[in-house]
Amino acid sequence: MTPFHVHPDIAQAKTISTDFYLEPTYLELSKEKIFANTWQLIGDTDQVKDPGWATPVNLLEKFLDEPLLLSRDKKGDLHCLSNVCTHRGNLLVERPCKINDIRCKYHGRRFHLDGKFLSMPEFKEVANFPSEEDDLTRLPLYQFGKWLFTSLHPKFEADTFLGPMLERVGWMPFQDFQFRPELSQDYKVDAHWALYCENYLEGFHIPFVHAGLNAVIDYGNYTTEIFPYSNLQIGYAKGDDATFDLPPSSPDFGKKIAGYYFWVFPNMMFNFYPWGLSINIVRPLGVSRCTVSFLSYVWDENKLRQGAGADLHQVEMEDEDVVQHVQKGIRSRFYKHGRYSVKMEKGTHHFHRLLAEFLN
Repeated sequence: MTPFHVHPDIAQAKTISTDFYLEPTYLELSKEKIFANTWQLIGDTDQVKDPGWATPVNLLEKFLDEPLLLSRDKKGDLHCLSNVCTHRGNLLVERPCKINDIRCKYHGRRFHLDGKFLSMPEFKEVANFPSEEDDLTRLPLYQFGKWLFTSLHPKFEADTFLGPMLERVGWMPFQDFQFRPELSQDYKVDAHWALYCENYLEGFHIPFVHAGLNAVIDYGNYTTEIFPYSNLQIGYAKGDDATFDLPPSSPDFGKKIAGYYFWVFPNMMFNFYPWGLSINIVRPLGVSRCTVSFLSYVWDENKLRQGAGADLHQVEMEDEDVVQHVQKGIRSRFYKHGRYSVKMEKGTHHFHRLLAEFLN
């Protein structure tokens, strides 16, 4: 397998080889080298609001497919645990519930809500039992506002990925953001997960693909800021409508910002609008298929359907159309690499550099 290389100087660089998108080997490799080593959204605090609550989560279903459990113990502390019994591998909690302890319905093994082994029938004669191996595996848990993140094998601290977002928009009252299932949706996209991400990572295509968005966004002032494992695109409004009422503590105070578009490596997007937040999670399903989950959290109902975040479904349909055509195009015998716009494709270049770093 040839190591991937993307030149650090964007003016000289070529895009990552199309082998990355087309070879199933690299999709399998990315499970452990990219996704298992980075941080993923697993839910929010509303799912485990009170002591005693436990909520099962399947981390990146049909890809990593790791069964996990969010729990809040009797002291009110949050935990992220393996949802697999340490006896014979049975799944423990099947649906959100309020419980005194975690009990396996297969043979009756019980655990405290923090994952510590509690009891097991018919095991008196077993030597060296119980041990730490009989506890449920505890995973790291990071909280940003009301949102919860974990990593199977964290290569870096969560702050390295999510800290820049907190620094920029930490003034927002995140606890007031309410999840709205009727405004949330999963989209099936016939394209490689990374093609979807790199389309998100540049505003270059806005005038050509998104007529409605281009009408309210000032394309000439569109900016991208790069951080170690994330980046931020800022959309400025052409007029004064549907912009943030920024506090003096914000580094952007006085600017007409229509949207903050944060991307966190490898597959998470956090789109802040004056009405609230649209989280997009890209889940690989195959070399030419992925699912994109749109999770909507509303802060100000009165600003819905205005400005840059007015019609997310229409923008998604436009993005899907072009990304699916790219998926077909990269199979061409005559295309292996492209070049980057130095001004407008800094985010895509950054993404490709990170892909090469983690895979190599």
